[in-house]
Amino acid sequence: MHAESAAREQSRSALAKMVTKAFENWHLSSVEQTAMLGLAPGNRAAIHRYRKGAPLAASRDMLERAGHILAIHKSLRILFPHNRDLAYQWMRTRNRAFDNRTPAELIQQRGFEGLLMVRAYLDRARAH
Repeated sequence: MHAESAAREQSRSALAKMVTKAFENWHLSSVEQTAMLGLAPGNRAAIHRYRKGAPLAASRDMLERAGHILAIHKSLRILFPHNRDLAYQWMRTRNRAFDNRTPAELIQQRGFEGLLMVRAYLDRARAH
């Protein structure tokens, strides 16, 4: 394997572990996790492989989703620096800004658009 492609695969593997750790911290169901990554709802095997360190797919969609997920995680840690429990519960807490749905439900229902909506909401919250 070419050194550059091996390094990229290793980066995607590290990314997979970070994303699945965020899912674990947020206590998301497997259906919510697959929705966030744009996978078929029943594809728990992929989530399990990613948790074990298999590299994320090299698709632009998957890598963009992973980037948004990690940005959401970072924003929550910044917004709630002294209360990790609150930061980790936020994805499962109903929010009026999302029509009284949880951010996880919004993403599950709206897909990539929902992911962007949640990230934008947190970006605005950080700006204030």
